[in-house]
Amino acid sequence: MFIPDVVNEEHVELRATVRRLLETRSPEASIRAAVDSERGYDLKLWAQMAGQLGLLGLGLPESVGGAGYGPQETTIVFEELGRALVPSPFFATVALAAQLLVAIDDTTANAHYLPAIASGELVATVALAERSGSWTTAELSDVVAVPTESDWLLTGEKIMVLNADAAGLILVVLTADSGTSVYAVDPGSAGVTIVALSTLDLTRRQSKVRFDGAKATLVGAHGTAAPAVAAMLDLALVALAAEQAGAAARLMEMSIEYAKLRQQFGRPIGAFQAVKHKLADMAFDMERMDSLVRHAATAAAAGSPDLPAMAAMAKVFCSEAFFRIAAETIQIHGGIGFTWEHPAHLYFRRAKSSEYLLGSPARHRENLLKALGV
Repeated sequence: MFIPDVVNEEHVELRATVRRLLETRSPEASIRAAVDSERGYDLKLWAQMAGQLGLLGLGLPESVGGAGYGPQETTIVFEELGRALVPSPFFATVALAAQLLVAIDDTTANAHYLPAIASGELVATVALAERSGSWTTAELSDVVAVPTESDWLLTGEKIMVLNADAAGLILVVLTADSGTSVYAVDPGSAGVTIVALSTLDLTRRQSKVRFDGAKATLVGAHGTAAPAVAAMLDLALVALAAEQAGAAARLMEMSIEYAKLRQQFGRPIGAFQAVKHKLADMAFDMERMDSLVRHAATAAAAGSPDLPAMAAMAKVFCSEAFFRIAAETIQIHGGIGFTWEHPAHLYFRRAKSSEYLLGSPARHRENLLKALGV
């Protein structure tokens, strides 16, 4: 789990508070109920996260109703959400949409949207990826924006849009000859069609969003949003790595518990060398995941120029390590681990799906080499 460089009582209390809430309000039965519900998440839990704990505004400026904390604190929240495997639009709203708005720094847009995000009234998401599957602004071409007297009209299609079915705001990222721009779209307006995608990870909904002359409002200056999108993606990669580390830590705990209890040939399976090796490999992966997430969050908090490299490293290693740990958890549990009735099945699905969310490990290896000047 994420451990700050210096033990901070506020961080310890934040982690304990979030974990207590999720253990109480989002046990496995609640997760499965949320997955099967029309909304896809627990609205009462969302209200508690926003109102009771202020988690949606934790990393937002105080001027827009936030608490003014930074990546070290929000990383703890993402890790605990990953640990509990909570079905929620929190990642889409906080790690993507809110961070993109902050990075663009459009005073009017921020005053309109960020207080509603901080209070939990507004669920938001970002539409970035297209048919190519790329999350890079330089490779966007499927959606075009045509200016009108007062606004813009969008035409085209985006894929892999997180929680679009629950969103009240979609920030659409477009790239044209004039550069990269971001447009705010009301998903309920004319010309917007949201089609749910069949995904491996049932706890994180994705959709295809089609725009047929949909009315949009420009956020920030036209053609200048590429740096803001890149900054948002760096922070989102750290948040995703934290989710993966939290989930992997829970899987390791489950594996250790089962290895102590499951008897084979008259003794716990944890006494066998093969199982010991699997648990040792898990522990080694966890140590490295913790270290990468910790240093990436520290770099983000400090505004370090090393953040792009650290974020790419965290994404690559945590994606692959989480999947390894999820696969080993199923091996340790045997056949029961891959049944629908066992929670390891859900974590395995999240591990494979999140490995490719925001770009594949191979793509981020390329980004890492670029960041290092290789």
